[in-house]
Amino acid sequence: MQLVYPLTTERLIIRALTADDLDRHHALFSNPDVVRYLYFGPFDRQGAQEHLARRSIVDLPNEGGWINFGVEVKGEGVLIGELAMGFISAAHAHYEVGYVFDPAYTGQGYATEGTAMIVELAISGLGAHRVSGRLDARNDPSARVLEKLGMRREAHFIQNEYVKGEWTDELVYAILATEWRALHGPEPTFELRD
Repeated sequence: MQLVYPLTTERLIIRALTADDLDRHHALFSNPDVVRYLYFGPFDRQGAQEHLARRSIVDLPNEGGWINFGVEVKGEGVLIGELAMGFISAAHAHYEVGYVFDPAYTGQGYATEGTAMIVELAISGLGAHRVSGRLDARNDPSARVLEKLGMRREAHFIQNEYVKGEWTDELVYAILATEWRALHGPEPTFELRD
């Protein structure tokens, strides 16, 4: 099943990633500050190209899979970040969200606004019962995004992952569909096609 693009928010366009995004994708994922709390280090151009190719999938994910989205500010035509949505469990109707944004565009609410659209897609478009987000416990700005969305912190795992040569703590945030609806009002519609 595919999503009909683009999705739009008040200020953003959320769309499929394409090979044309390579320069901005490389700039984003070669920045040590951007990838500090991710599972991998900065990419060279070849690594960024391979990474982008894996993320340029337009089909909505099957269980265990992910889909990635490019984010632009309306009228600017520049990739400012990327969003991700994983289909964690069909039996439990559980999805997970993630996000990475260019530091030049942080502090303006774009990550929160874009991620809200992806949570909405999971809940009202795909029938999620629960949507979660996981992050390195040191990543305070990322935690604030999830908190602004109304997600609750459900877990703080102590040194549960060995990442880039060090033991790291992980936080898990989540929200239920009923809680999301109570906070965000009526369901929007999404156009999906086979």
